[in-house]
Amino acid sequence: MNMQRTAVLVKPDGLQRGLIGEIISRFERKGLKLVGMKMIQMSDEMLSDWYAEHKDKSFFNDLKEFMAELPIIAMVWEGIDAVMVVRRLVGTTLGREAEGGSIRGDFGMSQQYNLIHASAKEEDAKREIAIVFNSNELFSYHSVIDSVIYAQYEVKECS
Repeated sequence: MNMQRTAVLVKPDGLQRGLIGEIISRFERKGLKLVGMKMIQMSDEMLSDWYAEHKDKSFFNDLKEFMAELPIIAMVWEGIDAVMVVRRLVGTTLGREAEGGSIRGDFGMSQQYNLIHASAKEEDAKREIAIVFNSNELFSYHSVIDSVIYAQYEVKECS
C-alpha cells in the first residue's frame, strides 16, 4: 500500500457536457481526497510536456489542438494506491469499450473525446502534477471522514 497523489484532467468534452460535478462526486464517494483543483487553458508547451510520449504519433497535433481549444479542469486526488484506484474509476481509453460503472464506460463513446485523463503510473502523476500545479496550490489536510475511509493500520503502513 502506498499513499499517493494522482493527476486528473476533465477534458474539453467533459467540460462541455457538464460532467465535472459527476466526476468529482465519483472520486469523493470512493473515498479519495481532493488536494488541488483549478480551471486552466493549457499552453502548447504544457501540452507538449504532458503528452510527450505521443510526440511521434500521427494524432499528436490534433490531440494538442483539442486540449487547447477550451479550458480544462485540473485536479489532484490523494489516497492509498490513488493512481490505480483513479484509473479503474476512469475506465479504459476507448469509451465505447470501457467498463460499465466507470466514468468513460457510463459517459463516453470515443477514443479522443473520452472526457478525462488520469495518470497511468506514479512517476507520470508526479510529472503531470508539476506541469499544472505549483506546490503552494496543493494542500495537505485531515478530513473528518478519513477515519471511516481507511483502517488505522492501513494509514500507519503508508506513513
